[in-house]
Amino acid sequence: MLDPAEREEQLVTEEPRQRFILEETGFDEVPKKYRKFYRKWQGPGDILAPNEVLCPVCKVVIRSTRELRPGDRVYCMPCMSRLVVVRSVTGNLEARVAY
Repeated sequence: MLDPAEREEQLVTEEPRQRFILEETGFDEVPKKYRKFYRKWQGPGDILAPNEVLCPVCKVVIRSTRELRPGDRVYCMPCMSRLVVVRSVTGNLEARVAY
């Protein structure tokens, strides 16, 4: 994984990221200030948006105000895991535990 300072020339050529407005989801396992950034996983039929990734540790969906891409780092507050977003074999975004 490259440091953002080293990736500067790549960022100029990439498309701008989509922005999303997050609404309260009723997720009450984190402080109120952070509730809009998490939601409960609804099971195998649940479809993730481009700004969402599933935590493999606690099965909570982590949401972002911008589109997630491979190499992005996210934090799961319920299980306190640091995750890295990667593209799976099927082409979907997944989170892998960094530590």
